[in-house]
Amino acid sequence: MATRIRLRRTGRRHRPTYRIVVTDSRAPRDGRFIETLGHYDPCTDPATIEVNAEKVRDWLSRGATPSDTVRSLLKKAGVFAAAVSVPAAAPAEVEAAAEVAAPAEVEAAAEVEAKEE
Repeated sequence: MATRIRLRRTGRRHRPTYRIVVTDSRAPRDGRFIETLGHYDPCTDPATIEVNAEKVRDWLSRGATPSDTVRSLLKKAGVFAAAVSVPAAAPAEVEAAAEVAAPAEVEAAAEVEAKEE
């Protein structure tokens, strides 16, 4: 079963509030859910975000994928790691790239020196 962490709309007309829930990805937006992780009220100033961080981390470790909106809310709440680690280039790759760029730079520098003389 593919699980998603997403918003479930509650509240009344023109005054929405949302619950942050774990649900089967095939379930409708306001349908059956597995567990409630917190809530979000966009109508307050500033918006209220309350999340049980321990439960969120548990579900993320189990493979639940957050929706884009929930991911941004979790980042604002400080639960979701904002930085995705980018693999660093190996030193050999950096040196190879420098060697490829070096002849062109040497030629350009030589042309500039020739023009100055």
